[in-house]
Amino acid sequence: MAKDNKVTLVCSECLSRNYVTSHRKNSAKRLELMKFCPKCGRKTLHKETK
Repeated sequence: MAKDNKVTLVCSECLSRNYVTSHRKNSAKRLELMKFCPKCGRKTLHKETK
């Protein structure tokens, strides 16, 4: 995974930064995925941060 392709995903409920993944830099939209949040204890929407 290239260094500039790494993005951090933040939980939309509790705002904890749980996941680091890769995403294309030239994409116009930010990445949004349903992931399990260990702090909330359920699946929530996680969004790409700056």
